[in-house]
Amino acid sequence: MSVAAESAVVFRDLTLTYERHPAVHHLNGTLARGSLTAIVGPNGAGKSTLLKGIVGQMRPAEGAIERADLGRGGIAYLPQQAEIDRRFPISVIDTVLLGHWQRIGWAGAATEKMRRSARQALFAVGLDGFERRPVETLSVGQFQRVLFARLIVQDAELILLDEPFASVDWRTSEDLLLLVEGWHRERRTVAAVLHDLDQVRAHFPDTLLIARECVAWGATPEVVTPPNLLRARQMSEAWSAEAEDCRRVPA
Repeated sequence: MSVAAESAVVFRDLTLTYERHPAVHHLNGTLARGSLTAIVGPNGAGKSTLLKGIVGQMRPAEGAIERADLGRGGIAYLPQQAEIDRRFPISVIDTVLLGHWQRIGWAGAATEKMRRSARQALFAVGLDGFERRPVETLSVGQFQRVLFARLIVQDAELILLDEPFASVDWRTSEDLLLLVEGWHRERRTVAAVLHDLDQVRAHFPDTLLIARECVAWGATPEVVTPPNLLRARQMSEAWSAEAEDCRRVPA
C-alpha cells in the first residue's frame, strides 16, 4: 500500500494477535520519514510484536500496516540478541556482508566494493582487525557492534531495533547511540524498543508508549511522564490472559 510522502509507516486500526489474543490492539499512528522514535511500555505490552508486524513476520488480525517504498535497502531489522543463534560457524566479516544480502542473493558473491564497505563499517563500530574472528568468540557487546556494522552495510531507510542496548556495557551503548543519532541526521527513519527511560529522554525526540493499546505518542517530554507511565502499567495489568479474546478487565 502506498503512503503519504512524509510517512515511512502508517498504522490503521492495527491489531496483531498471538492465538487470537491481541498483543497490539487497535493502534493508529504514523512513523514519519526521518523520525527517531523510542517504543516503550511494560513487559508484554506489544513492543517487539509491533516491530515484527512492520517487518512482515506477523500479519494483522485487523487493520493494516502501510509502508512506504523503501528502496533497495529494504527494512533493516535487529531482533533481540536472545533470538540470534551465534553457534553457526561464520566470521565477523561474513556476518557484516549479510547486510548486502538483497544485492547479492543466493547465487551471487560479494564484490570487492562490498567487502570494502564491510571493513569500513567494522571500523565505524570500533572492530577494525576483527574481520576473521568467529562470531561465537565475541563478547555480547562486540557481537552487538558487529550487528550494527551489518545495519550500516545494509544502508536501509527504515531501521528497527529491538532492545539494542540490553546486556551491553555502557561504553558500547554510548558508541552505538552515536550511530543511531547519525542515522537520524541522515534522515533515516529509526524506531527502537527500549527500557532505559534515561536513554529515551536523552537521545530520542519522539516516543510511543504502548500497553497493547497506545497510551501516548508524540514528543518524548510530553509522553514519558509519571501519569502516562502509571496509566501504562495499570492498563497492562488490567488485561486478562484468561478471557477468550484477552480483553481488558472492566474497572
